Amino acid sequence: MSVVAEVIFQSDESSRLPNDMEIRRLESFFTTGEQRLRIAKTLAENEQKIVQQASQKFWQRCPKTPSNSGNPKLTALCQRDQGWYIRLVAYCVLAGNGQPMEEIGVIGMRDMYISLGVPLANLAIAMTCVKKEALDLLSNADAALAAPYFDQIIRALS
Repeated sequence: MSVVAEVIFQSDESSRLPNDMEIRRLESFFTTGEQRLRIAKTLAENEQKIVQQASQKFWQRCPKTPSNSGNPKLTALCQRDQGWYIRLVAYCVLAGNGQPMEEIGVIGMRDMYISLGVPLANLAIAMTCVKKEALDLLSNADAALAAPYFDQIIRALS
């Protein structure tokens, strides 16, 4: 839920207008709108490049992993998931909070990987590589806004 939807929902549930603190949250949300759009656009335009470069760095650190086994299907599945996480970060940046990540269920993804026997330590390393590649494309201020969402994924997979 975006900050706007959240404020409206909370106010409506309480049958009141937004309070001063909620108005300040909205002001902050609107003043960072261009920045959030710029970050999401950069991530969207560079998703494949980020995944490819991050995979290369990950394979240097973890050469013996299913995604680097020579099985193109496994590689494609792993890289598909990395792209999905990049999109999830973009959704959170656009919403102005981590609600999309909570709603989509990163914890559920963690459980799925465990049930499939995918090493979570490798996933955390892979996502650290994705984070670095993505943040390298952003300005310092933009990277500071996006980094916590990558960190949330890394923590969930650790």
